Amino acid sequence: MNPTIGIAVLLTACLVDQSLRLDCRHENSTTSPIQYEFSITREKKKHVIFGTMGVPEHSYRSRTNFTSKYNIKVLYLSGFTTKDEGMYTCELQLSGQSTTSSSKNVSVLRDKLVKCEGISLLAQNTSWLLLLLLSLPLLQAMDFISL
Repeated sequence: MNPTIGIAVLLTACLVDQSLRLDCRHENSTTSPIQYEFSITREKKKHVIFGTMGVPEHSYRSRTNFTSKYNIKVLYLSGFTTKDEGMYTCELQLSGQSTTSSSKNVSVLRDKLVKCEGISLLAQNTSWLLLLLLSLPLLQAMDFISL
């Protein structure tokens, strides 16, 4: 059985002062390190913002701040304006396995973003939420629930 990343199940976006915060939560069922990449797609063109897989564009380098814990990778993009709106992606891949990757997208519009304080309680401990999200297709397939 090949080791896999559980899934990049939750990518959230919110505002901290004038910075965009992207939280990429994941599960890793292996001991292999995870490589990652945050990017934005605007006008059908992908722009790498930060990560270990691609080369970040120069215009983003001075604006990013990154933190990582066991099952979450957090990217801050300072000076967030409407020019930074677009489809943000968090892509994860196991080191040394370029064919095994997982990604999640979130559409970010400045006027639609919530302040991070409003979701921080939910983001502090979402193990139960991740389990629920992973279980929904199984429960639906077994006709326990219908959505």
